Amino acid sequence: MRRATASFMRESPLHWVALGGGAGLSPWAPGTVGSLLGFPLFFLLRLLPWGVQWALLAGLFAFGIWACGATARALEDEDPKAVVWDEVVACAGVLLLAPATGLGWLLGFGLFRLFDIWKPFPIGWVDRRIKGGLGIMLDDALAAILVMWILWHVRGVWHGHL
Repeated sequence: MRRATASFMRESPLHWVALGGGAGLSPWAPGTVGSLLGFPLFFLLRLLPWGVQWALLAGLFAFGIWACGATARALEDEDPKAVVWDEVVACAGVLLLAPATGLGWLLGFGLFRLFDIWKPFPIGWVDRRIKGGLGIMLDDALAAILVMWILWHVRGVWHGHL
């Protein structure tokens, strides 16, 4: 098994993306550091029309399947901790539906990290059974979808709709 390093990351643009431009090289909680990169992506996406936001996010997810899969193969590891593009994309998606306040974004971020780490069904099931780039991206997407569902309902309460 190879080790993810700065020189490894520079070997391919796919590695650079998969490692979150270096966020995945953090010695402390690389998944959390990668999730924090979801914030700048979110702030860029929110400047665009709603449909464009989600189309770009879907494209970044699809690209992530390729980049994360290629990087995992090069590292000879099914799901390397240094691969954080899945957290970047998923967290940005969560933030798009979170209540548009600092507290709402913090809640979305915190819930996403909780479900990404805890991996309740079906997230854990996918994580154990689907491998490669799709598996890497999909378990985080499912965690994000669960959080988005929760936030959609919280958002309704937040705005007095439910």
